[in-house]
Amino acid sequence: MASECLQGVLSHLKPTGVKDFTQKNPDDVVVTCALRTPLTKAGKGGLKDTPFENLLVSLMKSTIEKSRIDPKLVEDIVCGNVNEAGAAYRCRAAALAAGFPNTTACASVNRFCSSGLFAVQTVADQIVNNSIEIMMSAPGQREALSFSEELLTCQEAQDCLQPMGQTSENIGKDFNITRELQDRWAAQSYQRAEAPQKAGWFKDEICPIKIKVKDPKTGQWHEVTVTQDDGIRAGTTFEPLQKICPAFPKRGDKSTGENSSQVTDGAAARLGQPILAKFVGATVTGCAPMIMGIGPSVAIPKPFEKYGIAKDNVDIFEINEAFASMMVYCMNKLGLDPKKVNPRGGAIAIGHPLGATGARQVSTILSEARRQKAKVLVSSMCIGTGQGMAAFVGQRVHGCGEGICFMSVSLASLCIF
Repeated sequence: MASECLQGVLSHLKPTGVKDFTQKNPDDVVVTCALRTPLTKAGKGGLKDTPFENLLVSLMKSTIEKSRIDPKLVEDIVCGNVNEAGAAYRCRAAALAAGFPNTTACASVNRFCSSGLFAVQTVADQIVNNSIEIMMSAPGQREALSFSEELLTCQEAQDCLQPMGQTSENIGKDFNITRELQDRWAAQSYQRAEAPQKAGWFKDEICPIKIKVKDPKTGQWHEVTVTQDDGIRAGTTFEPLQKICPAFPKRGDKSTGENSSQVTDGAAARLGQPILAKFVGATVTGCAPMIMGIGPSVAIPKPFEKYGIAKDNVDIFEINEAFASMMVYCMNKLGLDPKKVNPRGGAIAIGHPLGATGARQVSTILSEARRQKAKVLVSSMCIGTGQGMAAFVGQRVHGCGEGICFMSVSLASLCIF
């Protein structure tokens, strides 16, 4: 009986619906600054000669400068990372080099492609638990793996070793996602990213990076400033994409280099003072490893149910375009309005820096929400080995009675402006 009474009380206390989440409360966990570096082609783009820790130093310095925060007030920094060896050492050293005092702690987290958003959730959870008051999340990549014989006796454990390209072809085959549908989605991604780049809409989320680049012909080093994403291919249309050879011919014939996410170099950060967003909560889920790309389709409904909102309440969805196959599947499964999904293009056009994508999507969706004056936002991504995570973040502008909801899924979060 006591347990039932307690559940009854809690059901009244738990906020549900957009109206509840747009309200301002003194104990709100808020985002105050969201920045990212330009994203460039991995190994050959503008950041190819820039070490991981140098990206972090530049990003952290830019965050301090833009937010005007006293570094001494920051108690902890959480860095999302996937592949970088010794990430915890490098993140800590980068923070010190960027101007944070030795009293500011630092950690590294890894949840594959959602690491950036997982870093944001980790920060928010610590604040909710009163462990700290001000934190920064700074995501900054996968090495060949082998499992023990004991693990290999389980088929789904074996499936965790499947290359990402194979999981994309699995989705195309299992759910009849044709090459044409995938190429049409890819063409749309490039076109949607091209227009905002030409209009300068990405500028408020990108911090220019001064780096040294080695001339491959002369071997000499010279300094340059990288100011924009270099993977967006202007003028891309559907017809030429149909002529591209499959990228994984031994696995299937639908996924190509042009309808899959670009592997890129880059980093992103979130920090707060003048209030941009309110973090509400997060959920995580799983799916079969061999079709890991469907993660958003199982992750997005979870926070919807938990927080009492519907897809029609959402103004913008930001879903990581790991492959066009999974995007087409998730769009169909969830019944989303294409106009609301990735209005600035996605990872196919912009790129997918594994450890930073979660935070990159936050920076992009918040910038687009300000432009559209949107209210409810959702960001989501699939996660290697078959997982999904969703976080509900309410975003609001300081001094304004209106709010924006941002939600990221697979690691999914919802924000309210």
